[in-house]
Amino acid sequence: MGRYFGTDGIRGKAGVTLTDETVYRIGKFAGNYYKNGKILIGMDTRESSKGFEADLIKGINESGSDAYLLGYCSTPCLAYTTMNEKFSVGIMISASHNPYTDNGIKLFANDGFKIGDDIEGLIEDYIDVPEGIETVGGGRVVEYSSAIKTYQEWLLKSYPLDMKGMKICVDLCNGSNCYTARDVLDKINVSATYLNESPDGTNINNHCGSTHLEMLMKAVKAGDYDLGFAFDGDADRVLFVDSKGELVDGDKIMYLLSKYLKENGQLSNNTLVTTVMSNIGLFKSVKKIDVDIDVVPVGDKNVTDSIVKNNFSVGGEQSGHIIYAGDCFFGDGLKTALFVLKTLNYYNCSLADAVKEVAIFPQLLVNEKVKDKKIVLDDEEIKERIDEISKRLGDNGRILVRPSGTEPLIRVMVEAEDDKTCHDCVYEVIDLIKEKGYSL
Repeated sequence: MGRYFGTDGIRGKAGVTLTDETVYRIGKFAGNYYKNGKILIGMDTRESSKGFEADLIKGINESGSDAYLLGYCSTPCLAYTTMNEKFSVGIMISASHNPYTDNGIKLFANDGFKIGDDIEGLIEDYIDVPEGIETVGGGRVVEYSSAIKTYQEWLLKSYPLDMKGMKICVDLCNGSNCYTARDVLDKINVSATYLNESPDGTNINNHCGSTHLEMLMKAVKAGDYDLGFAFDGDADRVLFVDSKGELVDGDKIMYLLSKYLKENGQLSNNTLVTTVMSNIGLFKSVKKIDVDIDVVPVGDKNVTDSIVKNNFSVGGEQSGHIIYAGDCFFGDGLKTALFVLKTLNYYNCSLADAVKEVAIFPQLLVNEKVKDKKIVLDDEEIKERIDEISKRLGDNGRILVRPSGTEPLIRVMVEAEDDKTCHDCVYEVIDLIKEKGYSL
């Protein structure tokens, strides 16, 4: 990770750690780096997004490049349009699943991938020392929200489904997919009820969406739905609940998609890519269907890198961020939802039955705010305690301690055969961090 860029772009508290000046400098750098370029801007629904859009426009135009405005849209819509129409670069204003008080910047190249570490490093240099770029002016501002329809048509062409008779509940998270999902789902003839579809700038991710599934679970269980799914704030990921209101997370989604692709001869090199956060239950179930696993560090960029480098087909994260190379190399919650519906048609079964082979081990993840992530991870006593716990768990569990890529957090995760063991092991580490005075 760099000075500003984490595992998913730049992110921080709007107006505090992510300031207007920083966003302006990103725009000015982009406008100069892509000389006389066409730069696409999209944003999610948090209240600070409009102001940051104006900062980007100012910087881009001062450098002589044109700013094309998608307006409110999902991150995958921004990525697809950047790729499909060969913009110089696409810039998404979003802090994904973070609270509305945060915001962030993600940049996509016109091949559908996030920009490389080399360009991120140059942007960081310019943020720190804004020198060497002249103000030339002359750039235009072009309204471009009509491109959202082209993106929707691409999804429907890729997944020409007829789900007549299926009843679903969809949590739009008061976020980006409020402007994208309904039109697509209406055209596949599904009977859909929508939750949290009235963004007001402050309610994105507010006890809703893929990070707060309680409302969706309750609604599906009470409303006799076949299934439900929920997006995060910028809609690049999705999580499901089955007809009983039980969670179907990214691990189960990956199992289902890899099984489908294998049976249809489309699982390249017979491998599923997962991160270190995937559950032991996924590893065991995938092994039973004779699919190999490549485990990479947390972050969709790492999943994508493995897929591209090794010519794999599919991979993702437990959080519901799924990459399917058969369509594109960016995560898309709505596209993943359509893919899952396609597999249910193929197997002619319920979602619960489609993933019943995945026996998820109990897991507990606790985030601890700390003053300095590196100091915590370098502490010898903490490292020794983690090793002791790992040996105790043996083959029937595991412990993973890692820094957040976007926040001042240490994440402590334990999987074990029962909830008590998970709790006890996690808090051995959390309590030690606190005792040593590292917590905020």
